[in-house]
Amino acid sequence: MDLKSYLKDMQELVDKYLDKYLPDTSELPRSIHESMRYSVFAGGKRVRPILLLAACEAVGGEIRTAMPAACAMEMIHTYSLIHDDLPAMDNDDFRRGKPTNHKVFGEACAILAGDALLTEAFILLSNPDLSKGIPPATLLEVIHEIGVCAGSRGMIGGQVVDMESEGRKEIDLATVQYIHTHKTGALIKAALKCGALIGGGDAGMVNAVTRYGEAVGLAFQIADDILDIEGTTEQIGKDAGSDQARGKATYPAVMGLAESKRRASELVDVAIEALAGFGEKADPLREIAYYIVKRKS
Repeated sequence: MDLKSYLKDMQELVDKYLDKYLPDTSELPRSIHESMRYSVFAGGKRVRPILLLAACEAVGGEIRTAMPAACAMEMIHTYSLIHDDLPAMDNDDFRRGKPTNHKVFGEACAILAGDALLTEAFILLSNPDLSKGIPPATLLEVIHEIGVCAGSRGMIGGQVVDMESEGRKEIDLATVQYIHTHKTGALIKAALKCGALIGGGDAGMVNAVTRYGEAVGLAFQIADDILDIEGTTEQIGKDAGSDQARGKATYPAVMGLAESKRRASELVDVAIEALAGFGEKADPLREIAYYIVKRKS
């Protein structure tokens, strides 16, 4: 398959629905809706929603049914980036090659824009007009899964340990593993599991896609760690080398660059093996796994 065309088409489709689902800038208060849209449409690759949609298709489901959940995942991811960039956290000036939200709208509005995007995600997930094709029990499980993976037992928990570990001279691999599997991996795993649930996959399918998600989620963050060292500011859309400069707990910092690359490749093999029982409908997931460790941005 032509992965480049697939990703481009899916990104455009997700963007179309995000534009439809997000409050318009003409709606009061305009400033908060401008701030929300600024970060959502700042050029993201839409990895999480695309993974959710690809998982849905892999188990035989329809993209149309899963689109609200896919867009909700992107809203949650974008909110986390807005807050991650704040002066109290990573204090970044650029995100996706553009000034960070707080640099444009101020800290207070940026905080509220993140809060609003998180809330909007659950408004979207629970919208009865958009969830008619999903059995109520399945929808409840999806909402619960996303909530858990976005909260203190998932993404936020990873962010907390990441901040607490910053600048410490001795960080063990278990701590780095916790940060990566929670801060980044949790939401990616949730996207894939929820896509399989919405698509109507049986227990075996959902478990297999979830195993894929666990491996791909960790590989994705290791690849990010490597890009921070080897990539340029233009390629990665934020200051290159920022992780090293802040003393972040990363795989290269603990294991070295070569071993980190080996581990990322090993995880891709684990992800591909998890999909052994799937046919060609899972090809996008397979290709995305390979892409994750080869990407330059």
